[in-house]
Amino acid sequence: MVESDLKKVDPLVEIAIYTGDSAEDAVVEQLLETLEAEEIIKRTLQAVRIQQPATLTVMVTGDEEITRLNRQFRQQDKPTDVLSFPLLDEPLVEAPAEYLWQSFIDEDEAEEFAEPSESKPIFVTPAELATNLGDIAISWPTVQRQASAAGHDAAYELLFLLCHGVLHLVGYDDQTEAGYTEMVRLQTEILAGVALKG
Repeated sequence: MVESDLKKVDPLVEIAIYTGDSAEDAVVEQLLETLEAEEIIKRTLQAVRIQQPATLTVMVTGDEEITRLNRQFRQQDKPTDVLSFPLLDEPLVEAPAEYLWQSFIDEDEAEEFAEPSESKPIFVTPAELATNLGDIAISWPTVQRQASAAGHDAAYELLFLLCHGVLHLVGYDDQTEAGYTEMVRLQTEILAGVALKG
């Protein structure tokens, strides 16, 4: 079974916590340690059959910083729950096109992206290094609000969004109903049976 090979591949995860409140930072740090966030990331990568070594960064922040990022990168001047910044040029997962973020490039844009640009060098990760998937930013206050509104605890909401962010990094997108449904299905499946100790 492929899973035995996947157990050998542990993702390298850098986690930064800055919510703007040192007491909240300590709460989030303890929660992430208790929840074994890196194990959830590993389970997410295994669920979508990513077999190569990978690295990514997770930042848990406050509404002010997530609003700044949302405004800068999505032109939306409001807080959001999670933002993902993939470093891949194309999806790493194999899935139907309607699940993936590349499916939104029209034919003219596809031709533009297909031809190497002299101004933008193509970066290839050497085989001996882990693939850098990118960065995830999660708003802790939004996690708390959404958890309260949904009637579950913040620990589950945080892990749900962490899975969501990882799925975006490897190629999934939720801009179509099919993509959204598949991402929620995967997140729910990945978290099924996870004992929340936090």
